[in-house]
Amino acid sequence: MPSFVPGLELSRNFYAQVVRPMVADVPHSAALIGAGSEVLAFDTERSTDHDWGPRVVLFVAPETAGALRASVAAGLPATFGGYPTAFGAGHGVEVAGASAWLEERLGFDPLGDFGALDWLATPWQRLAEVTRGEVFHDGLHVLEAARSALRWYPEDLWRYVLACQWRRLAQQEAFPGRCGEVGDDLGSAVLTASLARDLMRLALLMRRRYPPYGKWLGSAFARLPGTAEIGQALSGALAADGWRDRQRHLGRAYERLAQMHNRLGLSQPLETTTRGFHQRPFEVIDGGRFADALSEAIADPWVRALPAVGSVDQFGDSTDVLTCPGRCRAVTRAVLGGG
Repeated sequence: MPSFVPGLELSRNFYAQVVRPMVADVPHSAALIGAGSEVLAFDTERSTDHDWGPRVVLFVAPETAGALRASVAAGLPATFGGYPTAFGAGHGVEVAGASAWLEERLGFDPLGDFGALDWLATPWQRLAEVTRGEVFHDGLHVLEAARSALRWYPEDLWRYVLACQWRRLAQQEAFPGRCGEVGDDLGSAVLTASLARDLMRLALLMRRRYPPYGKWLGSAFARLPGTAEIGQALSGALAADGWRDRQRHLGRAYERLAQMHNRLGLSQPLETTTRGFHQRPFEVIDGGRFADALSEAIADPWVRALPAVGSVDQFGDSTDVLTCPGRCRAVTRAVLGGG
């Protein structure tokens, strides 16, 4: 086997040396976007054991896609860079019209008109798959426009999604202590892990990064600049022996995220220290304060009136929903009252 080459580098060279000469006379755009750990730059040698190799998504006029698909398949070499060009159920060059590909991937076409419901019904993983990776050539002037349109939420929707993430924390932040107090150490640990996941997602959302699905959440969080102390606190909470230690470590993470919130300037600044939960011996940040402040700062009346459930990732936790744009849109319309 060849020495491992990251998929993004391999595919960039594959396009330049193999694919581009084959389609030189065809107006096209080309990129490595869509599914695959290499799109998010998380691939390793382990990734090469299935559905991995030199890949390019080739966008052309819809009426030319069929003929070009056949000619590209016939002209590909068997290997490139020491890796097979055929893997999975086909080969590494996908040929499609841009609008059709984007709509299939996202559930809507970002090259046309789209609105708040489209944003909220689209999983973070899918948004990351379209906005990350790399555009190799944009002769059709479609990819940069689509990626720019999806780079990040409009500001009021960002406030709304952040508010809903803080609300999730508020709903459970006292529970690790309560479980531990009644001798349910396993329940306390499980809730701590759930809170750690939500805190990591919150940090990514604050830094304008779409949180990836579970396999890569920790890797994406670890790459965020300036979050090492939060990561240490969360690791400490997960390794802690007893609810009081978990509470202490979680408190450090809460306070750092509260400070990050204030630096964003998306709402009025808030006190960033933990406090007691009513008369009970549990320390919380009271995430509801942050949710309320963000909600109050939303100017758009339609967004402001939305129920506090957030995007499909925040109220849905099913792979079979989140990997199907049609289901995502159906459940989002239902949850948000028709949008």
